Amino acid sequence: MSSASYGGSSSKRPLVIVLAVVGIVAIIVGVLWFTGATPSFLNVGSHVHKGGHLIRGSVAVVVGIAALVYAWFLNLRSR
Repeated sequence: MSSASYGGSSSKRPLVIVLAVVGIVAIIVGVLWFTGATPSFLNVGSHVHKGGHLIRGSVAVVVGIAALVYAWFLNLRSR
């Protein structure tokens, strides 16, 4: 197959890869926040008291899932 048969899908491929990587990293960071094992550079300037880690972890997981869903959607549309 030549690259011409794919049409405009090659222009969206880097975006799909970046979104997938961001989604996976965000989910991993969210799980780390849930367990309380976050590296110190993620907590710089944070004055989060009890319960704040659950909120940050939840937001990270939601952002990660949203990025993965959007990457999947773009990948389907490019076919």
